[in-house]
Amino acid sequence: MNLAKPALDIGLYTNQLEPMLAFWQDDAHVAFSELLPLGGGVHQHRHAIGESILKVNHPRDPIDPGTPTGLEALTIFDRSTSKSITLEDPDGNRLNLVPAAGERNLKLHLTTPNLAAQQEFYGEILKLPHENDHVFVAGTSRIELIEGDLAPFDRGGIGYRYMTFQVFDVVDEHTNILQMGGREGMAPIRLGEVAYISFVQDADQNWIEISQRKSITGSLD
Repeated sequence: MNLAKPALDIGLYTNQLEPMLAFWQDDAHVAFSELLPLGGGVHQHRHAIGESILKVNHPRDPIDPGTPTGLEALTIFDRSTSKSITLEDPDGNRLNLVPAAGERNLKLHLTTPNLAAQQEFYGEILKLPHENDHVFVAGTSRIELIEGDLAPFDRGGIGYRYMTFQVFDVVDEHTNILQMGGREGMAPIRLGEVAYISFVQDADQNWIEISQRKSITGSLD
């Protein structure tokens, strides 16, 4: 992929907004940056982690907790932390805070029962560079594959639900992923003058947003 932003974004859903915002802003040291209405009664509270965004999505009407996705945990490389600690937010999402390491900002830990298929997806279909067979690179962010069991899950639910890559041409990237064997989650749609987005799914059917955001690319054409 031709990334427009050298970092990975992470999206989660919650029914309990205030405790979640307090945790991520106070305990996880993540700075609030923007409130974005998504339509359908969903508000996205965006938090900056270097160039990455943690997207705390809160629906007006409570949603079913669902089954956890393969997005098992998040590690943030935090310049205000002198020792590694593991925390859980109010919804039970696992977070590791570790001392800063160079330019790295975060690592997504992705559990998979299909290691070879996921290695092919992230390495050959998305064409992400890799540090080793288990760790793939998106600028300052990392995706680490961890072998483990994974129950079937749907798109909806509480917790870490999707990741986002910012690109220059969402239609071109979406088409290329499908031609390489990726699975379509949602065809490209335009969100007014804000962004052009689509969704694909990896080998375990985790949802991946492909986004062309005008504030990053300068254009939606």
